[in-house]
Amino acid sequence: MVKKEECPMSHHELPHEHHSHSHELLHQLPAEGDFTAMAELFRLLGDNSRLRLFWILCHCEECVVNLSAMMEMSPPALSHHLRQLKASGLIVSRRAGKEVYYRAAATAPVELLHHIMEELNHVVCPACGSDVALPSTPQADRIKAVHQLLTTNLHQRYTIEALSKQFYLDSSTLKREFRRVYGLPIATYLKEYRIQKAMQLLEHTDESIAAIATQVGYETQSKFAAAFKAATRLSPSAYRKNCRK
Repeated sequence: MVKKEECPMSHHELPHEHHSHSHELLHQLPAEGDFTAMAELFRLLGDNSRLRLFWILCHCEECVVNLSAMMEMSPPALSHHLRQLKASGLIVSRRAGKEVYYRAAATAPVELLHHIMEELNHVVCPACGSDVALPSTPQADRIKAVHQLLTTNLHQRYTIEALSKQFYLDSSTLKREFRRVYGLPIATYLKEYRIQKAMQLLEHTDESIAAIATQVGYETQSKFAAAFKAATRLSPSAYRKNCRK
C-alpha cells in the first residue's frame, strides 16, 4: 500500500489556533540567518575571562602589559582575547610609539552591553560612583535621550542651554546627571566619542579624511587632524596607515 504524502505546512500557517498574535508575528519573523551576528556576539562573550576583560575596557584605556597584570594572564593569551573583541567591534585600539592601548568602543551596543552586565551582576560602575541608579525614571530617560541626540548628530553643536530647554532639565541637573550616568562631562565625553568614531571610520572605511572630519562634527579637516593627533599622538593618515598594515 502506497503511503499518502502529507502536504507540508505553509510557512504562514500554525497547527493550533489560540487567537493570539502569533500569526501576525510569523509574518514578521526574521530569517534564522539574521540572528547569526547576534549569536556570534553572545558566543564571544560566553567566555568569563573575555567578559571580564571587556568590562575592564569599558572603564579604562590600557596597554597589554597592564591588562595582563590586571587579568593575571599571559600577554599571548590576553592578546588572543583582545583580537577577538576587536574583530567584533566591541573594543578599539590606538598606537602611541611602541605601545598599543585598548578600550571599549564608543558605540550604543557597547554601552548597552556594559549596563546590562552591571545590572545582571549588581556591579557598580566605577565611572559613575556608588550611588549609580540605572532603573528607568523620567529623568534618566531624558538623560539617555540627550545622549542619543548628541551621539547621532555629531555634526550638530548643542549648547547646554538649548539641551536644557529641549529636555526640560535645568542646566546643573543636566550636567550632573549626564556625568553620573556616562562618567564624563558632556563636552569631554563628546570629544572622546568623536575621536573613537573617527578611529573606526579610518580603520574600516575608505572615506576621505575630510569626509570623516565632517561626519564626526569638525568644521575643517585641519581642526579634526589637530584634535585627533592630540588624542592619539598620530595624524589621521598615519593612524589609517598603521591599521592597514
